[in-house]
Amino acid sequence: MNATPKLPKFFIGVYIMTAVSAVLYILFLFLPHFADWFNRSIGTVCRAALAYLTSWIPFSLTELLLLLIPLWITLLAVIAYRRYTHTVRATLVYVGMLIGGVCIVLILFVWTFAAGYFGSTLDEKLALDRKKVSAEELYETASILSGELKTLNDEILFTANGDSVMPYSLSEMNGKLLDAYDRFSEKYDLLDNYSTRIKPIMLSEPMSYTHITGVYTFFTGEANLNVNFPDYTLPYTAAHELAHQRGIAREDEANFVAFLVCMESNDPYIRYSALLNVYEYVASALYSADVSLYRKSYSALTPEVRAERVAYAEFFEKYKENVAATVSQATNNAYLQSQGAKEGTKSYNMVVDLAVAYYRPLFE
Repeated sequence: MNATPKLPKFFIGVYIMTAVSAVLYILFLFLPHFADWFNRSIGTVCRAALAYLTSWIPFSLTELLLLLIPLWITLLAVIAYRRYTHTVRATLVYVGMLIGGVCIVLILFVWTFAAGYFGSTLDEKLALDRKKVSAEELYETASILSGELKTLNDEILFTANGDSVMPYSLSEMNGKLLDAYDRFSEKYDLLDNYSTRIKPIMLSEPMSYTHITGVYTFFTGEANLNVNFPDYTLPYTAAHELAHQRGIAREDEANFVAFLVCMESNDPYIRYSALLNVYEYVASALYSADVSLYRKSYSALTPEVRAERVAYAEFFEKYKENVAATVSQATNNAYLQSQGAKEGTKSYNMVVDLAVAYYRPLFE
């Protein structure tokens, strides 16, 4: 005779923690200073703990878990059939356990990452005058970036196809970025740095159809990188995901922190990566604002950098339009909007405002 099933005490604890987490989330919504404190203190400890727990694994645990989803579903169905379908009560207990599993993910989100969406903004922390930008300001910012790119031109190796080449391994890039984060942390009191590793995605080529170049997964603490994209995108994208791993949640802010971090590096290719990626954001905004100024800015780029951009366009053509990209964009857009980013995926492009505000003192 089967004993009367009961919800395990562990899951009762999970539901209590879920209630506590819900209260915390509400406090984040209404108390930015509390969100800042939580993100920098408790959130940092939780993120670092998860990162250390998974950092020793040479591959992306997140990717493995996603690939095993069919196995998880099959396993859960078998367990349900064999142990929890003999009575209505048993079924309800099992459903309660499944919901508890979802709650664990939500708890991890609140305790590791959520506060970063609701604290004070990066421009406030850096005392930047962030405001609506003009076409002329975009042009001046693009000119500064292209000028910086020109100074690095002779230090970058380009292939005959126009692509630049990262002259070291992904592991070496990781070390250089961590060194840059150390220097950034000493210069700006925004985050705490710790030793972690970028996780290359095994299925990077298929992932490219989603247009996802990298992703931070709060439930494993991993910064994951799509290594199929051209070399010049890798250091900047990796720095972006490492910014998320250190509590910079908003996409435009992670973009700008990645830029500032890369510019602290003594490695020319890492600086080149940051300068070109941010230049592309600024140039895109300039094209929308004033085509003639955009053309003037583009003509100031070195032939090698122009060739790099042409090579990227040719690379991306294969992945440009497909169902996976549409679904991925819609999902990410909905998620970002749910966390207070009204602009959704367009918030990535808002790094332009921060870049202009950062360089404005140089051309006013």
